[in-house]
Amino acid sequence: MSHTNEPAAAPSAADRLLFIGCFVSLITTSFGFVLRAMTLNEWGVQFGLSETEKGEIFGAGLWPFAISIVLFSLVIDKVGYGRAMAFAFVCHVASVVMTVMAKDYWDLYWANIVVALGNGTVEAVINPVVATMFRREKTKWLNILHAGWPGGLVLGGVLAVALSGAEWTTKFWLLLLPTVAYGLICLRVKFPVQERVAAGVSYVEMLREPGALGCFVVLGLVFAELWRVVTALSSDGSLANMVLFQLGPLPVTPPWAAAAVVAVLFGWSVRALGQPLFFLLVLIMLPLATTELGTDGWITSLLEPEMGKLGLNAAWVLIYTSAIMMVLRLFAGAIVHRMSPLMLLMVSSGIAAVGLELLSGATGLAILAIATLYGVGKTFFWPTMLGIVSERFPKGGALTLNAISGVGMIAVGILGNPLFGYWQDTGRAERLAQVSPEIHGKVLADEAKSSVFGRYVPIDAKKVEALPEAERAVVSSLDEHVQRDTLGHVAVLPIGMFVAYLALWLWFRSRGGYKPVLLETRE
Repeated sequence: MSHTNEPAAAPSAADRLLFIGCFVSLITTSFGFVLRAMTLNEWGVQFGLSETEKGEIFGAGLWPFAISIVLFSLVIDKVGYGRAMAFAFVCHVASVVMTVMAKDYWDLYWANIVVALGNGTVEAVINPVVATMFRREKTKWLNILHAGWPGGLVLGGVLAVALSGAEWTTKFWLLLLPTVAYGLICLRVKFPVQERVAAGVSYVEMLREPGALGCFVVLGLVFAELWRVVTALSSDGSLANMVLFQLGPLPVTPPWAAAAVVAVLFGWSVRALGQPLFFLLVLIMLPLATTELGTDGWITSLLEPEMGKLGLNAAWVLIYTSAIMMVLRLFAGAIVHRMSPLMLLMVSSGIAAVGLELLSGATGLAILAIATLYGVGKTFFWPTMLGIVSERFPKGGALTLNAISGVGMIAVGILGNPLFGYWQDTGRAERLAQVSPEIHGKVLADEAKSSVFGRYVPIDAKKVEALPEAERAVVSSLDEHVQRDTLGHVAVLPIGMFVAYLALWLWFRSRGGYKPVLLETRE
């Protein structure tokens, strides 16, 4: 094992074709993401969903990602990358059919779970494959690979806007186009032996990198959402009581208790607590994912009122910022060579924080100008974090590389997206109660609803529609303020990230600076 910054040779024709297949498969995942983001409001009206329920459904398209990406990372070197991509293909096709056939909240919820499993499997394959092909330039090529994500946002967003008058189900059938494309490419390519395997690093050594600490965070988040689903499926709580652990008279919250038990057993079996730096990066990934994907998922609906005043579809803000990301990631090599990954993430966090704060108060065409800051700020978040993990923990193979993505997706799925909705639901109710208690009493939902952040009583969208026009206008005026306030709340997340990256940068500097770790391939 050595530390190196040596450049790599140019990729072969076979490597380029494999890279294109990985790139298109990532486009497929973000194509579906943007279609779901732009259809949330239509689902809300058609199926009578609260803002928090919309966030939960959108989150269901994210958090199961962690299950498939982590599980496949554990076995992918045995199962094979080709078989894993076949599973992803089946999930993507099935999710389209399930979504267009949906009749209620739970139909949409399960359809989004299936697509998330497919998306997680895609990244379980493409991240270690690209890191292996370009083992001396991981951060650069992972950034280029992840230009496919904003590329899919742009492609799907433009098509969705162009078909704005069509039924939302029609738009979802378009998702089959990139799905078929990556499926055909993957049939023709040969996948490489992963870097860890080629270097002769054992399976147990791979497990020791995340260790008990990494296991606890991943499983805790997964179990927490599964528990929410279990309790939600039983309105009287009987199903929840069946699986509630009891220690004498005191109930133990199942998700984190179970995660702690499994993490302790896992850590004992591999004799490792886990790499402290990896654990810290896992924690940083929570606000990072929410800042990028959480905002992307809600920005269309949050800016819809203000963009409507300009006669523009709010989706153009997401499309515009995604185009910025795509271009910058494609040319990431020049940027990565000029500053360390930690410095790049620190600068990006500062820019994103300023952009989000200004965006929350922007009006008119200033929205597009300020959105440029946000677009630039979020560009290098995800792939550069992957690059750092892959460069510093190559012995972790596919597991550490994909676990960081899994944590990010599950964080935004079960915390980030519902938090955006929860802020809006509670903010609307509180503001309306202050401004007009009479209207508040007319439109408040009949029953409280539950979320990971606690119980809340939302405003019923159907009751709002039944109000006289003047009273509807009062509610709408408050909605705009609440939606914009939400963007301001998010700005605190990249501020915290800035502080964390600064601390890491100073720590590495005190030890000679940041350097990638390279495994020597076994002959």
